[in-house]
Amino acid sequence: RRLGIGLGCAGLVYGLVYADLVLRARHAYSEGEKYMHWSRHPEEKAAFFETRLADRTRDLDAQLASGKLPKDEHDLKIELARFERDEAVRESSLKYAYVWYQTAVELFSPPESKWVVLSREKMKTSKELWKQELREKKIPFEEYMIE
Repeated sequence: RRLGIGLGCAGLVYGLVYADLVLRARHAYSEGEKYMHWSRHPEEKAAFFETRLADRTRDLDAQLASGKLPKDEHDLKIELARFERDEAVRESSLKYAYVWYQTAVELFSPPESKWVVLSREKMKTSKELWKQELREKKIPFEEYMIE
């Protein structure tokens, strides 16, 4: 009876770990897909980060109006939020796509789930596109730098 309970518990833990890894791999794959899409549609990426900036600005303005935030600190935080927006838009979407696919492959396998298999395939494509982007921008790199 104890052996059955022990095996049942072990099976349950195994199932939970398996499900967790598959769900994490799916999330990483989805993030990779989002960045691949943004590499083809940079205007959508810019709109996403512009919306995020507007939300942050609205929140900071509310804090200023309620007296929770001094004016000088408000202005600094707004400036920082704009800088973060500009950097996020400027960053290579292909680099982030590659890193998310790589995350799914290296951190969430085994098991060899559907998401890991898809990520492994997309990882190669995104890496080649990223390298092409670096060459077009005349940014020198060595293979070890993009691993």
